Amino acid sequence: MRLLHVVGTRPNFVKMAPVIAACRERFGAEANVVVHTGQHYDRAMSDVFFDELGVPVPDHMLGAGSGSHSEMTARVLERLEPVIREEAPDLVLVPGDVNSTLAAALCAARCGVGVGHVESGLRSRDRGMPEEINRIATDHLSAVCFLHSSEAIENLLAEGVPEERLSFVGNTMIDTLVALEERFRERGAARAAGVEPGSYLLVTLHRPALVDGPLLADAMSALAEVAAELPVVFPVHPRTRARMEGLGLSGRAGVHLSEPVGYLDFLSLEADAAAVLTDSGGIQEETTYLGVPCFTLRENTERPVTVRAGTNVLLGLDPARIAEIPHRLGSAPDKAEVPEKWDGEAARRIARILSDW
Repeated sequence: MRLLHVVGTRPNFVKMAPVIAACRERFGAEANVVVHTGQHYDRAMSDVFFDELGVPVPDHMLGAGSGSHSEMTARVLERLEPVIREEAPDLVLVPGDVNSTLAAALCAARCGVGVGHVESGLRSRDRGMPEEINRIATDHLSAVCFLHSSEAIENLLAEGVPEERLSFVGNTMIDTLVALEERFRERGAARAAGVEPGSYLLVTLHRPALVDGPLLADAMSALAEVAAELPVVFPVHPRTRARMEGLGLSGRAGVHLSEPVGYLDFLSLEADAAAVLTDSGGIQEETTYLGVPCFTLRENTERPVTVRAGTNVLLGLDPARIAEIPHRLGSAPDKAEVPEKWDGEAARRIARILSDW
């Protein structure tokens, strides 16, 4: 078995670090080739993960960079094909739903190589989201679909994906969380940011529907209102920072804006938060495992398991509802039920299935 792992963005590294480790343990280091597409290319959004997660230095750096969805997909396709031809893997493993994922799956299929999709079967039912198109296409190109929640089985069967391609393994992002828990619990990132543990709202916002228009200014005004009751800690994504600067937005009293932080520090901030406001998918999962109330500024979620667990509330794409957060904290469940197979063993299950495959 020879595997080629394709990663490109911050969430990809978190999902694939345990998979790469488990596959190296089972098949040997030389049988696992790592490709970094460079979709996230600044240190705060990529290189730090190789330091903190122990992901091996990539064997190939594609340097795809940013651009429109089509431009990024095209560059990855063009630069990945010779790598696949050279490395001749038996399977290309891709995680999640970013442009790098779709491009790698399409490139592998064109080269006659099987695709394995980690975090397969998630659906938001919103095809206006580029990620939804990426998920659907990648799933249908994949020879092996690794599912992290039970509703993914129903989604894929309803779309006609054969049952023999489906493997319910659990959530590899939680594998990383479990492996790092002792380290991030002792980081003390909250006090380093000037706030007391359990006293603040942690914020992460980056999706175009929110930050590429007038809603960003509305969100910042609502956060200033929340900050009168609850300090706000906001490590700002580079694209969000660029939009804020373009609109002349800045922090208000009680709103602590910072550069992106390393993954361990972010997990420390997340674990010690009174609540989290996000438009990210992965953070909805992390907060569910950690039992921290999450408020998602989106109309939908491809992770309904987090809503069922009672830890995640959809606010809709309505920044005015941010002001509700301090008053809703009293109704959060005391103890969330962690979804099935979110236990730190998902990557080992993947490696065992690949051995049989």
